[in-house]
Amino acid sequence: MSSPDIQQNKQFSKKTWKKIVLSLIFLVVFEFICYPAPVLASQIDEIDQMIIVETLVDGDVVESPVLNALPENNNLQVIRTDFVPVTAYTSEVGQTDGNPCRTASGFDLCEHKIEDSVAANFLRFGTKIRIPDAFGDRVFVVRDRMNPRYDNYIDIWFKDKQEAKRFGIKVLRIEILGIEP
Repeated sequence: MSSPDIQQNKQFSKKTWKKIVLSLIFLVVFEFICYPAPVLASQIDEIDQMIIVETLVDGDVVESPVLNALPENNNLQVIRTDFVPVTAYTSEVGQTDGNPCRTASGFDLCEHKIEDSVAANFLRFGTKIRIPDAFGDRVFVVRDRMNPRYDNYIDIWFKDKQEAKRFGIKVLRIEILGIEP
């Protein structure tokens, strides 16, 4: 190889390197803006202070957490469907972060005791979904987050560990529900 060929390869490598670095910086900034970090269970005590709402009921002030009282809405329609891996979890210390009963949104699963909560990193808290192939018309609510490496999974909360193990992992169709304009 002659000297000009080597010089040209070095310039091309620098240009390529610069493009890669700039692309990575762009991706990191884009992901930070579009996908903020989920709330950790260790931060829930601070959040609990912020989401307590005081309302006046029959002359008495009543405190109620906003996230534990999602409004019922019977006019929900399927906004979007998708196929995602679906797993199961229970309220165990080894499967959760911090308080095993408390979700990332501040919801208390053990107090609620109804198997209608899911964890998902790609959906907002409060989003309602159905998993028709496994649960028919049953509606689930996104109340928890998963480890960040599971960015396109659904994790269903079960009361019983054996039921969760039997469920295993499946790729299922989910229906994301909302109100059509």
